[in-house]
Amino acid sequence: MRKGEQTRAAIVEAALELAGRDGLEGLTIGLVADRMRMSKSGVFAHFGSREDLQIAVLKEYEKRFVEDVLLPSLNEGRGLPRLEAMYGRWIDRISVEISSGCIYVSGAAEYDDRPGPIRDELVGMIRSWQAELVRAIKQAIEVGHLRADTDPAQLVFVLQGFVLSVHFNTRLMHNKDSVTRARAGFSQLIGVYRAPAQSPIRLAPRNRNL
Repeated sequence: MRKGEQTRAAIVEAALELAGRDGLEGLTIGLVADRMRMSKSGVFAHFGSREDLQIAVLKEYEKRFVEDVLLPSLNEGRGLPRLEAMYGRWIDRISVEISSGCIYVSGAAEYDDRPGPIRDELVGMIRSWQAELVRAIKQAIEVGHLRADTDPAQLVFVLQGFVLSVHFNTRLMHNKDSVTRARAGFSQLIGVYRAPAQSPIRLAPRNRNL
């Protein structure tokens, strides 16, 4: 990358760390400038406003989420193996972010009732991830791993509830078994929706007179 691109990437990296700690609302040009040992005008040269910087942080967070969670999971076979990988990597990521805070979760609390570009960006990111989960669930239905009457939207709703519960119980309540419970919850939930084992097809005896 050129020097300007390297500086911009370094600013986003610093801002991402600060946003994880203090939330998107706690992210200011001044704090980033101090972290980077730059002037405020130097940061403004790369981002015209605080809002531009916040959106850049969201885009970088989503990029890393896709690289860490979604793309590796797509290497798994269609159906439950892929869905299990997506959820497992999601829980892995949230368990790492517990100490610093998850921008998806904290951003939802900060912007749930505040219309504007940042909320629109955040909502779009979350909907995109939900759509990937729905797609994986529909594929699991198609290949016969989940029952035909499975409601993908309901299943995603519950899975997201598990992840939010991990964040709540670990960050606020300091429960140490939240991640384990979230994994157990997935297994129990899939057990409810899992399609019954198919009996092997028995071919009719071959007519030797033919």
